[in-house]
Formats: sequence, C-alpha cells, structure tokens
Amino acid sequence: MAKGKKFSPVPTPETLHYWEGTKRGELLIQQCDDCSTHYFPPRPFCPKCASRNVAVKKASGKATLYSYVISHMLRPGQEDPFAIAVVELEEGPRMMTNIVDCPQTPEALVLDMPLEVTFEEWDETITLPKFKPAGGAAS
Repeated sequence: MAKGKKFSPVPTPETLHYWEGTKRGELLIQQCDDCSTHYFPPRPFCPKCASRNVAVKKASGKATLYSYVISHMLRPGQEDPFAIAVVELEEGPRMMTNIVDCPQTPEALVLDMPLEVTFEEWDETITLPKFKPAGGAAS
C-alpha cells in the first residue's frame, strides 16, 4: 500500500449485504434460523451449528465496550490518537471498530460503557460502522 493511501474493504458475495446495509445506515448481522445464534462477521453458515439456514437481521445498534487499544500511529484519514476497539453488540456478537465522539483516553473509554452505532462514509462505496457513547454522553 502506498504511503498516505487509505485502505478500503472490498465487498465479497458473502459480505455484500453488510456493506449495502452500512451504506443505508443499518448495521446488519446474521442469525441462524435453526439455533437462533446471532453472529458476525458475515458468512454463509452458522459458526455454532454449521447450519446454512441463516437470515440477515438489522441489529439494534446498541453495544458495550469490550476491549480497546489507543493507537498513536499515523494512519491516512484518521487523526491521532484513535481507539481500536472490540464492542459487544446487544445481540451478542463482537466486532472490531473505532470509538468516536469522545476523548481517546483511558479515563473516557471505560470498559462496559454503553455505545451506539454511527456511520462514517469512507469512500464512494464503503461506509464504516463506528461507535460512540450512547446518548451522546462523553466523559
């Protein structure tokens, strides 16, 4: 990757529904119709029971902060520092993301803090889901 160039995810047939959802401002996850497990990232089968009887569902957009690291490394399109986080969605799956709209400090990024999804247009084809403190409350 050339210095200063932004990396953009490339949708695949298995993830296209996810990226189309983020473009519309929807966080889509999958649910197994056989065992009711919600899961992420997208795949054509349930990671719990291996069933291919799965459906795409709109997630609530609510989550809690599970883990994070604060990066001070330069990255195109991102101001320093920034939190690289794992959030646990209300439906159960965990996903990697960024925390926005709050100070990027250990004092503000409290584990288990309630979060809500927000969307950031990355380029003409990709919109990224990111998370912010629920209700706009930032420490």
